[in-house]
Amino acid sequence: MPAQRYYLSIDDLARARGQFSELSFHGNSPDSFATLLQSALREPTLWRRWRAMQPDPDAVDPALGASDPAATVTATQSDLHTDVVVTTNLPHAILKHRLTLLVGAHWSLRDVKSV
Repeated sequence: MPAQRYYLSIDDLARARGQFSELSFHGNSPDSFATLLQSALREPTLWRRWRAMQPDPDAVDPALGASDPAATVTATQSDLHTDVVVTTNLPHAILKHRLTLLVGAHWSLRDVKSV
């Protein structure tokens, strides 16, 4: 899949948390969030931890564990929200899953462009 650039927004990063505390983002800095999301996209560690928590880990589609070693993430504070730019060749479904693990439903997709 060719690389895409995703433009996202998180309303209140300091309160944005995922459903599972042990997998969730626990900071308030855009830089720390960017580092964490970038790591979650570049390697499958977060996905493996989530998969191990599932009732039947072997039934989880292994395609969800895909990673992109070249993924990049930047995040900047803008007024009361955080703007996030993700560049990756991973499908939107995988990006969405990793974001939801980290910050729950506290993010919104603003735009997608081919790189």
